[in-house]
Amino acid sequence: MTKISALFAHIRTLLRQRTLGRSIVLLLAAAMILLLAVNATTYVMIQRTAAFNDQVERTWQARRAGRIIQINMKDAEAAQRGYVLTGQSGFMLAYEQAVDGQTYLVDQLGEKLGADPEDAATVEAITRLSRDKILEMNEVLALSRSGQGRAAVERISAGDGRELMRQLEGELGTFDQRMGSRLAERRAASESSALVTLVVNGVAGVLILALAGIVFLLVRRYLLELQDAQAAIDRVNAGLEETVRARTAALMRSTEEVQRFAYIVSHDLRSPLVNVMGYTAELEQAGKTIDLQMTKVETQAPELLERDALTAAREDIPEAVGFIRASTEKMDRLINAILKLSREGRRNLVPETLDVGAMASRAADSVRHQLEATETEFVVGEIVPFESDRLSMEQIIGNLIDNAVKYLQPGRPGRIEITGSDLPGGWVEYAIKDNGRGIAEKDHERIFELFRRAGRQDQQGEGLGLAFVRNSVRRLGGSIDVDSVLGEGSTFRLKFPKRLILDDAGDTL
Repeated sequence: MTKISALFAHIRTLLRQRTLGRSIVLLLAAAMILLLAVNATTYVMIQRTAAFNDQVERTWQARRAGRIIQINMKDAEAAQRGYVLTGQSGFMLAYEQAVDGQTYLVDQLGEKLGADPEDAATVEAITRLSRDKILEMNEVLALSRSGQGRAAVERISAGDGRELMRQLEGELGTFDQRMGSRLAERRAASESSALVTLVVNGVAGVLILALAGIVFLLVRRYLLELQDAQAAIDRVNAGLEETVRARTAALMRSTEEVQRFAYIVSHDLRSPLVNVMGYTAELEQAGKTIDLQMTKVETQAPELLERDALTAAREDIPEAVGFIRASTEKMDRLINAILKLSREGRRNLVPETLDVGAMASRAADSVRHQLEATETEFVVGEIVPFESDRLSMEQIIGNLIDNAVKYLQPGRPGRIEITGSDLPGGWVEYAIKDNGRGIAEKDHERIFELFRRAGRQDQQGEGLGLAFVRNSVRRLGGSIDVDSVLGEGSTFRLKFPKRLILDDAGDTL
């Protein structure tokens, strides 16, 4: 209870202050409210669509039952006349089967129609006409069986049975038209409900992505402000030790707050994102269900099928779902990248002596197939060891080598070389050089910014790799620069203290 109370107190304080945290909390609250509204709306619309689909199915089954009744009665009449004319027992067997099934078919029709007064009157009329027609046919058959074949033929020629069949067909035809109109209305209602559900989820997805984009921009701005503050600290006179310590402590608190916010934002964004993905899958399944129903209608009653509806079910809906899925997958990758930055910032550094040459060789081995495919030569030159955090250095070297392989110049054999040397004052410098595409001078700083990329965008990425590298390098107390000429290649220079300096908490100063 104490922790919960403290949390609510912290939230109240946060909401009273005009800070980035308050903006993020309000945006997340808006996203959650929007998501809840979408959830409720989608649930109602799905239930409504399911009810419409059930009505469509029942109407179709009733219409089909009416047609079967008509066909069955025609079969009975044909069998009766065949027996009267030929006397063959096979016709009598077919007639008896049709007559026996007529009552069952009419009962089935009544069950499918329910208690609607108009439908009940139709079932009553069909039942009466079927009974009268069967009685008329039985009388004719009785004459034929008693040897009065001529009288039976004359009875058929008199037209009483034909008139009864005409009345039955008329009643069934009227019923079929009514069921056709009802089927079209209910199908239109079902499609309209499904379309509204799709539109609601689509709009909600766009709004959620927009809110997420705003949050990312706010976090990015905060990170840029943090980087500017760190650069200002680097320019402070080394003799002002107490001032440096005070500013460093403030910077660390700001860094922890940014990391905490980044983690909270990324974690909380994942929940609505998972819901969007889930509802996207439900929309896709609903589209398949509609397409299945369309296929059935197209096969059994093509004259009822609307081409626009078929195009919407088979092309427009899958395309829209695909766009939503691609956007959510991209957002998921961005969230994972932010979480990676956040986790890396909270990890304690462990100093040890590192063989950077062996580390680079292992990183090259992981992309050996790409090096061989592009005929790229990987060279490890003279390397000096130094003391730092192994995991951070492996990530830095691995990212830079991956980057060099990714942006090799097509059409010429590649070359990547890593070297290292001592510098005066207890520093070491490592250079990773390639003969790839190169980077325009105006983009030398841009490539290290979050979510920013330079040159042709023909490779996968979110613009976080080099930003992560620079953040890791600075955390180790070093710096990173790039020398590059567009079309000729690039050299990334890493500068580190020969010994990693930790404060009491285990973090770098």
